[in-house]
Amino acid sequence: MDPQTPLIDVRRVSKWFGARQILFDVDLRVERGQVVVLIGPSGSGKTTLLRCINRLEEPEKGDVRLDGELVGSRIVNGRTRPLSDAQLSRQRGEMGMVFQRFNLFAHKTALANVTEGMVHVAGIPRSDAEDYARQLLSRVGLAEKADSFPGQLSGGQQQRVAIARALGMRPKAILFDEPTSALDPEMVGEVLEVMRQLADSGMTMVIATHEMGFARDVADQIVMMDHGRVVERGHPSAFFSNPQSDRTRQFLAKVR
Repeated sequence: MDPQTPLIDVRRVSKWFGARQILFDVDLRVERGQVVVLIGPSGSGKTTLLRCINRLEEPEKGDVRLDGELVGSRIVNGRTRPLSDAQLSRQRGEMGMVFQRFNLFAHKTALANVTEGMVHVAGIPRSDAEDYARQLLSRVGLAEKADSFPGQLSGGQQQRVAIARALGMRPKAILFDEPTSALDPEMVGEVLEVMRQLADSGMTMVIATHEMGFARDVADQIVMMDHGRVVERGHPSAFFSNPQSDRTRQFLAKVR
């Protein structure tokens, strides 16, 4: 793929839930190795945007491309056709997603949670998947928890398992939807540290978060959303020191 092509390219995406419009012609360009942080008040559209990027939600207008390819559909003989469920699952594996509430299988061990997608979506032999899953659990500091069930883990540990699960598919990018919002304060740091390490390793990430200090430290670009629109975007140094939008200034005054 052309290195000039953005890894994630969101073009004029709009989304409705019933009669209520949630996203309004949102554009977002994410380069390879870039960390883009979405900020804004609750209800501003950050989660919906992430879910539209990996097609957990279907936008009514606009399109999303991953590495130059349409997400969720293909153009065949000049007509746009949706991907099959299996094709969409494989494509989603190229964009890992880490949710607020972990979304682990409660009846499966940490090791099994990490291997599930590798075996059933990517078709990796189970023994190979388990070897790689153990490496990933070690990477997020949980080597000794491979045989533990989610109910035996703290919230921070469960979220780190979820990150290992996303990494298991060897994704081109990872989307994070408020990954620390469901955690007790003392557990937030351990998850943010793993995310810092991913950023340092060159992983492309789009992160919705209220952690402003983290955003300032790791982001290449900050995108401020409000009422389903992008209000402002910029490098953290300029964004936090000299915001251009009144709405951005109001928001930062409340969260700092």
